[in-house]
Amino acid sequence: MNKANRKFSMWKGKTPTKAVIYVGLIIILFVLPLVTRSPYYLHILILTFIYIIATSSLRTIAISGQLSLGHAGFMSIGAYVSAVLAKELGWTPWLTIPLGGLATAAVAVLIGYPFSRLRLIYFSMVSLFFGVAILAVNATLSDYTGGAVGLIAIPPLFASSKLPYYYFCFVLLLLSLLALRRFEVCRIGMTVKTVAQSHWVASSVGIDESNYRVLALAVGCFFVGIAGAVYAHYNLVLSPNGFNLLASINLVIYMFVGGMGSFFGPLIGTATLIIIPELFRGIKEFVPYIYSGIMLIVIFLMPQGIASLLGQVKFWVANVRERKTVRHAS
Repeated sequence: MNKANRKFSMWKGKTPTKAVIYVGLIIILFVLPLVTRSPYYLHILILTFIYIIATSSLRTIAISGQLSLGHAGFMSIGAYVSAVLAKELGWTPWLTIPLGGLATAAVAVLIGYPFSRLRLIYFSMVSLFFGVAILAVNATLSDYTGGAVGLIAIPPLFASSKLPYYYFCFVLLLLSLLALRRFEVCRIGMTVKTVAQSHWVASSVGIDESNYRVLALAVGCFFVGIAGAVYAHYNLVLSPNGFNLLASINLVIYMFVGGMGSFFGPLIGTATLIIIPELFRGIKEFVPYIYSGIMLIVIFLMPQGIASLLGQVKFWVANVRERKTVRHAS
C-alpha cells in the first residue's frame, strides 16, 4: 500500500469535526457585523481579538518553560513605538505597526540573553521587574509618551466606523494564530517544548537551551507588540495604567482559565473573561463576583482549563456508563 492509500485508509470513516467547527466559527464571526451593527458589541469583539493575540503570544513563551509576568509591558513597547512614530514623524500606521512588533522582539532578545539561564519563578520575577521598569521609562520619556497623563491624538488606522477595524483585527487574529500554531508544531517549536520538559536532557543531546528560550521569547513578544500597536491605533489614546501589573496578571489569568495545555486555551479563556462580564455590565456591581465565579468553577471542575471541557464531559459520561454496566452485571 502506497503512502497516499495509507493516508486515505487512515482518515476513511472519520468526520472532520474540528475542521467543521473552526470553519463554522470563522463564518459566524465574519457575518456577525452584518447581523448586528452595534458599535458597542463591535468594540468588545475588537478588543477580544486584540487580547487573544496577546494571550496566545504569552502561551508561546510559556511552552518554553518560562512564564512572563510582565507581558503587558512588552505590549506597551509595540503600542508606544508605533504611536510615537506615527504621531511625531507622520509615518503611516501600516508601517509603524510592524515596526512596533519588531522593536518589541528586539527588546526581548536584548533582555532575554542575559537572563536566559533563569528558570521558572526566577524568570517570572525578572519579567515582573521589567514590566515595572517599562512604566518608569515611559514616565522618563514623558515628552514623547505623555507620561502619567497618557498619549493622545494617535493617528487612526481607519478614518471610518468600527467595521473596518473589526475585519482587520479578525484577519490579523487568524494570521497570528496560524503563525503561532505553525511555530509550535514545527521542529523548532518541538525543540522548545523539549527544553521546557527537561533542560538537562536537551543539553545532553547538544541543544542550546538559551537560544531556544530567547527565540520563543522573541516570537511571543513580536506578536504582543503587534497587538499593542493595533490597540494604540484603534483606541487612539494610551495610558500607562493599561499596561501595568494588573494588565499582565489578567493575560496570565486568561491563559490559565482557557487552558495552557491547549493551543486554543488562550482564545477560549480570553473570550470568556472579556465577553461574559460585558454581557452583565448592566449590573456592573456584580461583575467582579461573576468574574471570580467563572475562575472558581474552572479551578475546581476544569483544572486543565475550559479547553479541556469536552474531554472532561467524555470522561464523566464514560464513568457513568461504566458504573451502569457494573450495576447491571452485578
